[in-house]
Amino acid sequence: MKLLLDTTYLLPAIGISVKNLPKDAPIKLIHKGHQISICDISIFELSAKGAKHIIAGNLSAERVTRGIRAIVYSETIETIPIYESTLLVAAFKLRSILNDFIDCLILSSAINRCDALITEDSDIQDLKKNKEFNDLLTAVNPRFKIQTLTETL
Repeated sequence: MKLLLDTTYLLPAIGISVKNLPKDAPIKLIHKGHQISICDISIFELSAKGAKHIIAGNLSAERVTRGIRAIVYSETIETIPIYESTLLVAAFKLRSILNDFIDCLILSSAINRCDALITEDSDIQDLKKNKEFNDLLTAVNPRFKIQTLTETL
C-alpha cells in the first residue's frame, strides 16, 4: 500500500522521540511492503521543531540537518511537493473543516497521491465521520483511508 506518513513519524530521524511510537516506524512499514511518501511541508515542520530543540540546547544543528538529509535523500521515501494545483485545491477545500493548514496540505497530498495517511492526529482522525470530508474522498480517491500506525502494522 502507498502510505503518506504524518510528520510525527519522522521526528525520531532528527533526534526527537515520540512517546508511545516506535522510533523506527518508517522502517517497519517498509519491511511490511508498504511504499512510503511524505509531504514536503513535513520537511519544514521537522526544521521548525528541530530549531526549537536546538535553541533549548536539547539537539545539535548537525543532528537535525543529518536527519533531514537522510529523509530527503532516501531512495525509499517519496517526497510529494505541495505546489501541484490539484493538491492545493483539495487543501483549500479541507481548510473549511480542518483548522491547521499544514495538516490540510499533508492530508491533501495523501488523498491525491496515496492509499492512506498514517497519523495519530485526533483532528484528522475525526474527519472520518465528517460528511464534507467523505464527499471530497468520493470525488477524489474513494478508497483512501486515514489510519493510525497500530492499525497499519
